[in-house]
Amino acid sequence: MRTILKTIMIASFLILIVSNPVYSGYKKLAQSGFKFLSVATDARASALSGALTSMEGKSTSLFFNPASMSRMNYEFDLSLGQVGWIADIKYLYGSMAYRPMGGSIGVFGISFLSVDYGTMQSTILANNDQGYLDVGEFAPYAYVVGLGYAKALTNKFSVGGQIKYAFQDLGGGVVRFQSNETQYTEKFNVGVVAFDFGILYRTGFKSLIFGMNIRNFSKEIEYIKESFQLPLNFEMGISMNVLDLYEISPEVHKLFLSVDATHPRDYPEQLDIGMEYVFRNTFALRMGYTTPTDEQGMSFGVGLKPTISKMNVAIDYAYTPFGIFNDVHRISFNISF
Repeated sequence: MRTILKTIMIASFLILIVSNPVYSGYKKLAQSGFKFLSVATDARASALSGALTSMEGKSTSLFFNPASMSRMNYEFDLSLGQVGWIADIKYLYGSMAYRPMGGSIGVFGISFLSVDYGTMQSTILANNDQGYLDVGEFAPYAYVVGLGYAKALTNKFSVGGQIKYAFQDLGGGVVRFQSNETQYTEKFNVGVVAFDFGILYRTGFKSLIFGMNIRNFSKEIEYIKESFQLPLNFEMGISMNVLDLYEISPEVHKLFLSVDATHPRDYPEQLDIGMEYVFRNTFALRMGYTTPTDEQGMSFGVGLKPTISKMNVAIDYAYTPFGIFNDVHRISFNISF
């Protein structure tokens, strides 16, 4: 137990050092690429404004805190979903987890995420009345695939990690013309390996849980003539079924409160607060709030979890007003047995 507490204290100290403005020396704005890795996908998590670092979960934990997957109660879990993001950008994602031998050797998982940016017009500068030439269309896209593992080392402490490969293709572009006016095009794409790591600690006080994770840790990427880093993010959070304080049966009512403090690489620190009410483990109402933020603030969601032929099925929906942008809708489907 002393070793576990030392690990938590050291990790927390390192995060505080990195997040301290004295050490950063500059204002964090737009310092990373591959921003699609920062978009919350899972409908339940999004309805809670992403405050899921300390909440025990299933295969979708790979998108938030891999350690949370260690407490999965099922042998197999599959989740699929989509996100209607701003500017008509579409996300498709999925995750799967397998717990062999009752979890004695841990939980294994895989995840994927694809991004469709739509079709855009490709132009080049030209000395004409319009000032440009139309040279066709291009369709940028991105994806990430990951392989994760989580294990409960004790009845209180769990660890988890994920290795993933992220790739982004911004299409081809005309960079010059040959002497015979033939177009010379160049592909603009890049990929990188990244890592996620997280811990989960049951404090022993009622259902209070502490969680921490680091996401999108990778080397610096060189893209054409510029270099950038992935959207590295440090998160610490606590969560609890607050009705435990009143000894109300969790089989009938649950009211989870989750709070995350996030330290992103390229914008100011944020506080994510989520609340989820669950009735008889079949129906859920959710609400979340993120601060400070320019456009995204409140989030709302609902979930339904019927049991069908010994299989647990869950359908979740989340709605996020996004200020001057389009409202964001997310829907997820989960099956476990």
